[in-house]
Amino acid sequence: MRGLGGHPLVGRLRRRAERQRLIARGILGGGALRALSDRTRRIGPGDILCLVTLRDERARLPWFLDYYRGLGVRHFLMVDNDSSDGGADYLRAQPDVSLWWTDASYKAARFGMDWMNALLRRHGRGHWCLTVDPDEFLVYPHMDQRPLTALTSWLESAGRRSFPAMLLDMYPKGPIEEALCAQGQDPFAVARWFDPANYSIQKNAYFGNLWIQGGPRRRAFFSHDPLASPALNKIPLVKWDARYAYVSSTHMLLPRGLNLVYDEDGGELISGCLLHAKFLSSFAAKSAEELDRRQHYGDSREYRAYHDGLHRGADLWCSESREYRDWRQLEDLGLISRGNWA
Repeated sequence: MRGLGGHPLVGRLRRRAERQRLIARGILGGGALRALSDRTRRIGPGDILCLVTLRDERARLPWFLDYYRGLGVRHFLMVDNDSSDGGADYLRAQPDVSLWWTDASYKAARFGMDWMNALLRRHGRGHWCLTVDPDEFLVYPHMDQRPLTALTSWLESAGRRSFPAMLLDMYPKGPIEEALCAQGQDPFAVARWFDPANYSIQKNAYFGNLWIQGGPRRRAFFSHDPLASPALNKIPLVKWDARYAYVSSTHMLLPRGLNLVYDEDGGELISGCLLHAKFLSSFAAKSAEELDRRQHYGDSREYRAYHDGLHRGADLWCSESREYRDWRQLEDLGLISRGNWA
């Protein structure tokens, strides 16, 4: 397949130059981070790491940390982007968390990805690294019986260096503003519903990744312009190497081969989902804040759509919504696959 500019070699050279540029940006961007609690010397060989950028997410943190500890994450590398809710103090007290702080522009740091690339290069090399937002929760085949180390060991034995997960927006039944979730509470005890279908998939020929859109955000907030709805494809779990870099959020990476996480010959490769706990009662205030800050992609176009939708009154539940049970349900719906991981 030909890259941009015609000949495939041109595309390869452009991607190589882009990867080197992103690595350099990460190195420079890391200079904006000030360590508040650097416990990275405690990272052991083979430990799975989790990397997060956050701002004012104190209420989510207890459940988030316990969830990923339960899956087998052994160390968290977290960047606090000038929070004011006490979250940094909470994280500093956690023995398995290394925390950095910055008041630099989230937007100028490519929406935090320069900071993530910096920490991945500095501390993630040779480790399986899970890069997620504080409202994203990984679900994968056999997770009720097998920890993340079992998944990563199998991926390595199969010659895989990366693992994809579609972002699955979860929502309550009823108005979003009434979906109260207490600090430390399982968010999916409140936002238990999701769209079982209504997704479109395209292939990005240049980077090789899939581009997935749809779900409740497209039908509720972007029905007037479906192509502008948020991307749901992610590659959050990677066996990191100094030559790697995330390009756009965790939607795609370089080198290009890391994005080839699907089978083009009619079979299925293993995949997961990221349950997305965005639509809770705090969503309206968060959307208003982010709209005012204008630190997100496209001059916060996505948050303008949320603001307009919330103003009209947003209830994402519909007659086709499904109540979440477990990973097997998602496999039956075709939203995740165990591939040949028996």
